[in-house]
Amino acid sequence: MEEWVGLKWHDYVTRQAMGEFPEYAVHLKDEARTLGVLFRAMGGDPALSLVTAEPRHFQIRRRFLQKLAGTHRKFELAWRDEESLRLPDRLALFPSKKINRELYLWLAALASLGEIHHHSWLQGNQAMVQQLLARWPGLEPVYQRLVKHTLQWRPDPDSLPANEGKREQAIRQALIHPGSVEELPDALTDPWPVILWLYPVLARGKVKGQVLGDDNTSSQPGGLAKKRKRRRAERVDAFDKDQGLMLFRLENLFSWSEFIPVDRAGDDSEEEDADAVADDMDMISVSQDRREASSAIKFDLDLPSEEHDDLRLGPGIHLPEWDWRRQAFREKFCCLQPMLSKEAVPSPLPEHLKRPAQTLRRQFSALKPLRQWERRQLEGEELDLDACLERAVEFQRGSGELHQKLFRQCKQNQRDLACLILADVSLSTDTYINNHQRVIDIARDGLQLLSEALTASRDPFALFAFSSRRRDHIRFHHLKGFDEPYNDVSRGRIQALEPGYYTRMGAAIRQSIKLLQARPESQKILLLLTDGKPNDLDLYEGRYGVEDTRMAVQEAHKAGLIPFCVTIDEEANEYLPYIFGSRNFVVIKDPVQLPGQLPKLYMNLTR
Repeated sequence: MEEWVGLKWHDYVTRQAMGEFPEYAVHLKDEARTLGVLFRAMGGDPALSLVTAEPRHFQIRRRFLQKLAGTHRKFELAWRDEESLRLPDRLALFPSKKINRELYLWLAALASLGEIHHHSWLQGNQAMVQQLLARWPGLEPVYQRLVKHTLQWRPDPDSLPANEGKREQAIRQALIHPGSVEELPDALTDPWPVILWLYPVLARGKVKGQVLGDDNTSSQPGGLAKKRKRRRAERVDAFDKDQGLMLFRLENLFSWSEFIPVDRAGDDSEEEDADAVADDMDMISVSQDRREASSAIKFDLDLPSEEHDDLRLGPGIHLPEWDWRRQAFREKFCCLQPMLSKEAVPSPLPEHLKRPAQTLRRQFSALKPLRQWERRQLEGEELDLDACLERAVEFQRGSGELHQKLFRQCKQNQRDLACLILADVSLSTDTYINNHQRVIDIARDGLQLLSEALTASRDPFALFAFSSRRRDHIRFHHLKGFDEPYNDVSRGRIQALEPGYYTRMGAAIRQSIKLLQARPESQKILLLLTDGKPNDLDLYEGRYGVEDTRMAVQEAHKAGLIPFCVTIDEEANEYLPYIFGSRNFVVIKDPVQLPGQLPKLYMNLTR
């Protein structure tokens, strides 16, 4: 009973101290699509991803109730860097859903103009507000409404000490009349956060009080709300778990923080409520204790020994990679290794695929080349009796000029196209769908059904799969070449596919381009199957991987290819339009439907 009363009292005091309006809250995950469209339509960098902003710590003057509740120490504020636009996860500052939503729209519009640097935070924000209102005058009423409500939310300058009051008055003047304030008066505390402005990039470092690196993105399937937040952390000396019976730090007895020694080198399991606990902690202490590294389990994905690995086809192929920061290629930066499975054995089509495969073969057989007679030809295999009869009639009538097209010729009506299917078999394909079927199993079924359909249509096709472990080892699994028949050998290679490592898409796409360019067909299709965003252990993460993949897709377009992406990643709408274009990808909402949808997508793509 005492605990229940304490929780209720804590909730009540916190709610009163926050001064928010929970009933009018607006969440970023609900507005993400609209904000993304607005940001890009107003000239924002299309490569930036929209993610949640982590709280910033402020030392502001707080009222007694706020101190009692422990609130107003950190705030989620808008900022952007070269990889992402970060906005608060939730807005409930104003007593109107419309105004809270307009704050999201205003911040996205302001961020479309660029970044804010620390040395020009005050002048930079005022200049950006002036520039935005000059460029889009229709935003003036929105800005005035937001300023009116923001001034009501901010502290009264008369209630603050002299210097702090002057600084608050200057901030209010800068909001009402942008460009009128050159600098803020000095004060002992931080200024109250300006929610209508952008803030500088948070520093990434390893010293006390800074934010440890985390790019706030996740390549796992999921929505915006599942993305990670960066945490404020400090480096401390290693905690010795053998120090007698004392399993906690005495200084934490007088704080709300809890000390939990977790060895991340040997234990990478997921704890319940881990995110909630991390959100409640002001500072996460990180220590480095590797004394028992030799006996700990190593979770890094090491490559298997050569005797247990797949067969390597050749010494490897060196390929370039696009560095978007330098706006230049890194020549021979990646090594792609063609592989052939040792474990694969010739296998028939699995029993559960035989019936849908029979249906697909019947449908796609209508696309195979047909022999057709072309009439009224100057030369050919046989006389065209109808043309000869018409010429005889014209001769009897005394027509001046008689046509000479008296033959017919048999030609084959052939689809002049080739397709290369490239499958992502990274570690994420080991994820289970509906707790009974893995993504890799669904992908294998999809590859086999599509292959059965293409065999019936007689379209030349090739099958490859890829995964990577850093730039020097990109595995390119050979399943079927263009000149190989699709038979039990190819089916066995597909069935032997297992989840690999990471997803370095750019190199795999570039090698596929080379293979397709060697084909004589006039129409060449590159079909990519994936379940997530480009990523790898090294620098191939975040925007770097996206930009390299986008450049590889542009190279495919320049080579006359048709690149098309099929994915089951629910977050794909955030980055695939930038990589492939708005019409060159499709998201399969239900992954279980992938095997049946692939042949239909191919038919629509080549019709």
